[in-house]
Amino acid sequence: MQRILITGISGVGKSTVTQELAQHGYTAVDADTEEFSEWVEVSDTLAAAPGSPVEADRDWVWREDRIEELLSRGGIELLFVSGCAANMGKFLSQFNHIILLTTPADLTVERLRSRTNNPYGKHPDEVARILSLKESVEPVLRRIAGHEIETSAPLANVVSQILQFVQA
Repeated sequence: MQRILITGISGVGKSTVTQELAQHGYTAVDADTEEFSEWVEVSDTLAAAPGSPVEADRDWVWREDRIEELLSRGGIELLFVSGCAANMGKFLSQFNHIILLTTPADLTVERLRSRTNNPYGKHPDEVARILSLKESVEPVLRRIAGHEIETSAPLANVVSQILQFVQA
């Protein structure tokens, strides 16, 4: 089984790409949902992570037991998991490929303003935090990713680039 992590900061299109992959028949899971993520009190470990926490006393992190179960499922030839969380480093070695999605800051802001699938990024403080993460966390993600895709291209092109990379 191949496991592919699609990551990036808020507003780059992870959820949209994941939905599109699923519509094309691939097993694609958005880990930034309540099924796979949860609010937790901030620990020293999370507080030390770049860009964390989301709020002063809590952060949105992956539910480790559920991510572990997802990554250990049998019978799946190709699994796409999208998301970005302070504790995702625990799982990086279980992915065959890590793909970073990026987009220019102005497009990120526009996507946050207009998106309907997630309320995060609507408040000016959240937008400021996301833009800060673009400067602090995106370079870290770039170092761990094996491939980077700029998502200002049409969705079909982005998905095609992902599939070409994974199948190469």
